[in-house]
Amino acid sequence: MKHRPLGNSGVAVPPLVFGTSCLGNLYEALALETKLAISREWFNHVPGPVVLDTAGKYGAGLALEVLGANLRQLGVQADSIIISNKLGWLRTPLVTPEPTFERGVWADLKNDAVQRVSYDGIMECWEQGCELLGEPYRPQLVSIHDPDEYLKVATSADDRRRRFDEIVEGYRALADLKRRGEVIAVGVGSKDWRVVREIDAVASLDWVMLANSLTIYSHPAELLEFLATLVDRGVGVINSAVFNAGFLIGGRFFDYRELSRDNADHQPLFAWRERFLVLCREHEVAPAIACVQFAMSPPGVVAVAMNTSKPGHVADNAAAVATMVPPEFWRAAKAAELIRHDYPYVG
Repeated sequence: MKHRPLGNSGVAVPPLVFGTSCLGNLYEALALETKLAISREWFNHVPGPVVLDTAGKYGAGLALEVLGANLRQLGVQADSIIISNKLGWLRTPLVTPEPTFERGVWADLKNDAVQRVSYDGIMECWEQGCELLGEPYRPQLVSIHDPDEYLKVATSADDRRRRFDEIVEGYRALADLKRRGEVIAVGVGSKDWRVVREIDAVASLDWVMLANSLTIYSHPAELLEFLATLVDRGVGVINSAVFNAGFLIGGRFFDYRELSRDNADHQPLFAWRERFLVLCREHEVAPAIACVQFAMSPPGVVAVAMNTSKPGHVADNAAAVATMVPPEFWRAAKAAELIRHDYPYVG
């Protein structure tokens, strides 16, 4: 499992980046012992430096706190890890019966979080993130988290323009952090790749993280064309949520919303998944491996980011990165119209 340059960022990363949303109680509140076991497994399956992706949004800062505590308990040296912190969500006191952000997604939280996207807001999130993580650890990679969501709630065209201007100001803050030598590289993380493209046009990015965008289920030609421009300019790509939030391999959530077989609008997704799982059984290819290998197939994608709430699954994730899928499987997937016939990087 060799490290590769993340574009021209000056950072080399292994092909597997570990997400930390599980440490922030994504969907369920894990025991501290389980969270520590997950963290321990990271270092058993990927050579250093290990890359860890976190965010103030994850459990309203809980993931950052637990990550720092686990690293200290495991005796992990600061130079043996690379931490990516996605900024834009600030921990606030919990004054309502449950947190007000992403209801139903985070379990048993003791704090709330609010979105802060502006120059001062991003700087505030940076300082709070470093404080929650604790010494001796500091993020080397930074980005603005969920700018697509920030834009999506705009109430008018003027409001969207105002919000986008605030995002641009946020990137001015990240550029200042990089210029001062506090971070190495600046990126963006978004579920809507079109917003990544919009930000790329106005900000100097070293890397991008795509979520739910480039998967075996969804891989539009327009996105592939955009990726090619990133490669040409030396912008590295990390692909995340490659199972569309778990649904493609049997989970209940698709792009972080729960689906129901009783909902007619959801039936095409269930039908696609069933055909995909049947094809995997016929070719003796694990569905997770098919998803991961597809997600890594485009030029410029140097790593996938995966998160698990089960310590034993860390080894499975590492195996999915290292296991090749035979060409005949990809040809069969194209013939079954599970992936586009003209997708050029597999089969």
